[in-house]
Amino acid sequence: MRREFVKRPEKNLPAFKVAAVYIGTVVGAGFASGQEILQFFGYFGLWGIAGLALATFLFAVLGAKVMLIAHNIGGSSYKELVDLVGGRWLGPLINFIISFFLFGILAAMVAGTGAVFEQEFGWPFFVGLAFMAGLAGLTVIAGLSKVIDAISIVVPFLVITLLGVGLYFLFSVPLDLSWSSPASATLPRWYLSGLAYVSYNLTLAVPLLVPMGTLATPQSLKKGAIIGALGLGGSALVILLTILGGAFGVADFEIPMLVVAGTVSPAVRFIYTFVLVAEVYTTAISNLYGFVSRLVSVDSPWFKPFTVLVAAGSFFAGQLGFSKIVATVYPVIGIAGLIFIFALAFKTYQ
Repeated sequence: MRREFVKRPEKNLPAFKVAAVYIGTVVGAGFASGQEILQFFGYFGLWGIAGLALATFLFAVLGAKVMLIAHNIGGSSYKELVDLVGGRWLGPLINFIISFFLFGILAAMVAGTGAVFEQEFGWPFFVGLAFMAGLAGLTVIAGLSKVIDAISIVVPFLVITLLGVGLYFLFSVPLDLSWSSPASATLPRWYLSGLAYVSYNLTLAVPLLVPMGTLATPQSLKKGAIIGALGLGGSALVILLTILGGAFGVADFEIPMLVVAGTVSPAVRFIYTFVLVAEVYTTAISNLYGFVSRLVSVDSPWFKPFTVLVAAGSFFAGQLGFSKIVATVYPVIGIAGLIFIFALAFKTYQ
């Protein structure tokens, strides 16, 4: 039975803000640290660039498709979109995968803040956990508009700082881009790695992309998806080349880009630390909002209390540690998210 699309009044969210939110839902502790780019692309050497190009293309095409479907059905919850894309059989499975891993990534972001505070400032690990869990909870309680505003304001500064550090490094040292270590990669081929990278990132971005799809015109959504994908791809390329160029000095560190920032100056490393925390924040609030809105309606009086409860839960889950959560959760998300990606790729919405 064909589902009737619900037409809603057009909104005026500009393409730039759509792009900024798209970027903000993807970047996080793994991206800004350089560890994520190393794992998915860096180990393949220059072939990693091909994997990154594939990922950028898919981010543009599939990101636009998610938001356009959401716009056409007038849905504000990603469950509606997932049910439509996945159908009777795959819909419930995809919903479970997204809900389970949204909390897992939220816990990873909280744990990442604790690790940064402990490593860079010498503060107790739990201080970073409490800081990020509390800040994310307060932002989500303020509502979707505040989540979108916070991400769109923070993201440009994040991208500028990241590009500044990376480009300074690339133009200040002799580059040898011959390094590679494919045996260290999680997946055996660069194209599988690129596909998995889009899979887990887009799957976890859906809870915020869906309500945003109802806040802009189709033209703004398409432009926003393209600009966002190019912003992600360009930033990731700078990180990738920076890691390859200094591989023997940074690849063995848990936060490679922080090491690179330290080669510029101690002050730049200090600034980059705050940028890293800000990137964690944008991912934390998008995952917290997505997880809570999946289980409780945003119009429900239980939305705010449940947000507080989930934020508190992320504080306790984050005590497992950043590296342990990333090592176990991220690869599984990429593989499981392929179910959603393939279903989305073959879904028509007109």
